[in-house]
Amino acid sequence: MKKSRIYPKSSSLLIGLLVAVCNASAEEKKKADSYMGDWKGTVELTDGSKVDAAVRMIALGDGRYRARMFSNFMTREEVTAEMTGTFRNDHLQMIDVPLTESSIVSYSDQGFVVGGSFVNGKFADGKLTGTIKGKRSGTFELQQRSFTSATIGMKPPAGATVLFDGSNLEHWSKRVKPEQEAQPAAWKIVDGELEVNGTGDIMTRETFGDHLLHLEFRTPFMPYASGQGRGNSGVYLQARYELQVLDSYGLDGADNECGGIYQIARPDVNMCLPPLEWQTYDISFRAARFDDSGNKTENAKITVKHNGMIIHEDLELPKVTGGAYTADESQPGALLLQDHGNPVRYRNIWIVKK
Repeated sequence: MKKSRIYPKSSSLLIGLLVAVCNASAEEKKKADSYMGDWKGTVELTDGSKVDAAVRMIALGDGRYRARMFSNFMTREEVTAEMTGTFRNDHLQMIDVPLTESSIVSYSDQGFVVGGSFVNGKFADGKLTGTIKGKRSGTFELQQRSFTSATIGMKPPAGATVLFDGSNLEHWSKRVKPEQEAQPAAWKIVDGELEVNGTGDIMTRETFGDHLLHLEFRTPFMPYASGQGRGNSGVYLQARYELQVLDSYGLDGADNECGGIYQIARPDVNMCLPPLEWQTYDISFRAARFDDSGNKTENAKITVKHNGMIIHEDLELPKVTGGAYTADESQPGALLLQDHGNPVRYRNIWIVKK
């Protein structure tokens, strides 16, 4: 059967993304950190070259940032420049992060000299402009850009099971051992949103085979945290296969970062938005197949759209991932949301059986 695709996997088509669309967290994000997020513009070097700049400004707290520059957003590309420094009171000051041995200019008995560039900029009238001096020299002009998924707020179709609509947790229970009796889920409902609160994983009372899933999530603002301690949670299909939730905005997109299938596959592109922005997972899941003798004949498969872009397409899942509720792939399983101790929020969760 011919596969149907809603969104093509293309670096040139930003289908499923809307530019400069406000959502419920826009003001909250601005209050938390008005500079973090995407910046788009150009860099003109003194040699006459002019390049497109797609900069992701990662907040590190206290006005400190890590800026990673690419030639384009929404594609998996090498970082063209990486800098750290401060952005305070509309004034940007940054220096290169030495990425390779080629950054070393000279050696001496006292150590070595690293060649780098210094960036000095000012934010005014909606633009960040400034100069680059040192290893590279030139000028730049950037403007902030924001994106939101086209499926934010998507209404459940006829026949869907609404697992969370902001009102109650009747479809959910606390994760306990399979032999134990179910216990009520104890996550908090805050302003109609489901927030992780350290009381343990939760899972649906109903189990599912093949299905379509829509859910929305938001990572918290944790600028002083790093790695797996920064907005960590996870979405387990059939309570077996983890699709990672993490604040990995601006990073490379590994299998243990947002959009990764834990220990199995990295996303085709890192579509993670900055913390405090609502994001979407739209998932098509096909359960593993078994013959009458109980032998597995086909692996489970998954297609994932993160914020409207395909990041996994018909990906085979050869095994369950770490933290799975059970390893038995032959039976339907629950949807499980992981409590990793960070106040990640979820909303608008619904599922359609296939």
